[in-house]
Amino acid sequence: MTVTSSSRQMRLGLFLQGAGHHVAGWRHPDAESGSENLGLIQRLVQTAERAKFDMVFLADGLSATPDMHPSAALRFEPLTLLSALAMGTRHIGLAATSSTTYGEPYHVARQFASLDLLSGGRAAWNVVTTAYDRTAANFTRGNHPSHAERYAMAGEFVDVVKGLWDSWDDDAIVRDKATGVYFDPARLHTLDYQGQFFKIKGPLNAPRPPQGHPVVIQAGSSEPGQALAARTADVVFTAQQTLEESRVFYRGLKAQLGQYNRDPAHVHLMPGVFPVIGRTEQEARDRYEQLQQWVDTSGALSLLSERLGHDISGYPLDGPLPELPESDQLKSRAKLLTDLARRDNLTLRQLFHLVAGARGHRIVVGTPVQIADALQEWFEGEAADGFNIMPPYFPGGLDDFVALVLPELRRRGLFRTDYSGSTLRDHLGLPRPASRYAT
Repeated sequence: MTVTSSSRQMRLGLFLQGAGHHVAGWRHPDAESGSENLGLIQRLVQTAERAKFDMVFLADGLSATPDMHPSAALRFEPLTLLSALAMGTRHIGLAATSSTTYGEPYHVARQFASLDLLSGGRAAWNVVTTAYDRTAANFTRGNHPSHAERYAMAGEFVDVVKGLWDSWDDDAIVRDKATGVYFDPARLHTLDYQGQFFKIKGPLNAPRPPQGHPVVIQAGSSEPGQALAARTADVVFTAQQTLEESRVFYRGLKAQLGQYNRDPAHVHLMPGVFPVIGRTEQEARDRYEQLQQWVDTSGALSLLSERLGHDISGYPLDGPLPELPESDQLKSRAKLLTDLARRDNLTLRQLFHLVAGARGHRIVVGTPVQIADALQEWFEGEAADGFNIMPPYFPGGLDDFVALVLPELRRRGLFRTDYSGSTLRDHLGLPRPASRYAT
């Protein structure tokens, strides 16, 4: 594709998975791995910052099983990790997942306000409802709530957190030694929220964050997930397989923003992309096939069962995906994988090999020019505002993207050469929210 004449540039996030995104990526001869390997993660984040990525993103879960993806079974608590990473970085955004089903609004508001203060305005909260019912066994909450109830809770949860972030006016802390006034009580606000799920008095015992509100990310693509994103999110992480599917999702979600008086330019859709890069097309294909040869069947089937919301280990691997009832876990991801299997007439074996790589996200295999072409097509085709990059293994998968693909994107004028601000909202071109108490 040619150099673009538009001033619009794509947003890029690095999706951090310490053992790589491919379920067998850790087996690559050049791979270093370990979601608990702080030294590796620090180097990856510093590489992403040198490359001028908008943010790094940490997914999270609240359970572990021996057949999980290696990056998910063992990992740091994300807010703790990002606080450590903030000390070794200056510009890159720091995004972490925190559950609205198995968390408390006051804790989440305080944690992300603190991260925003520690990092100088670079925090982002990925709002998730926690899909898997196995998580309930780790919390004294009784049964796992239904999909509809989880999203109803999430809506209230986000409202409470944003209200708590506004507890103190921006100029509330005066520290006047002459008068002995440390902060102005008139500029402190008590939320006193009472809803269906939460009753929170406030105020928050942390100053208003540098960004006003840390950036809010939402990753659900079901109808309730889209509704939550349209009302509350600044960034939407999504999984789409084709240009047309992504374009329909993109236009549909942007169309919902008007009912909340929101500017479509201030909500960024960033699909996940799993790039396998070679200096020639054949080299890229060989690299992908090598990864696929290391896939353990039982682990990949477990990963696919998790994404479909049903155990499919008893079905013939070389037969079609069976008819399954709708899952109450990951509705949008289960539908995406089912549609993919039906459209491309995939066997279960073929489907779990795709899921082993990118868990339903788009896989792009090719040369740097072909990878850049694929990203540019979606970016300029009203299908994405940017991408969440998912290297198959680390550090080589990230190094290849930075060394080979980013120069091509920059040559086309599609990605920045330097940061133009200091906060994550600056990088993303997002306004700083005014306090609800501002006159």
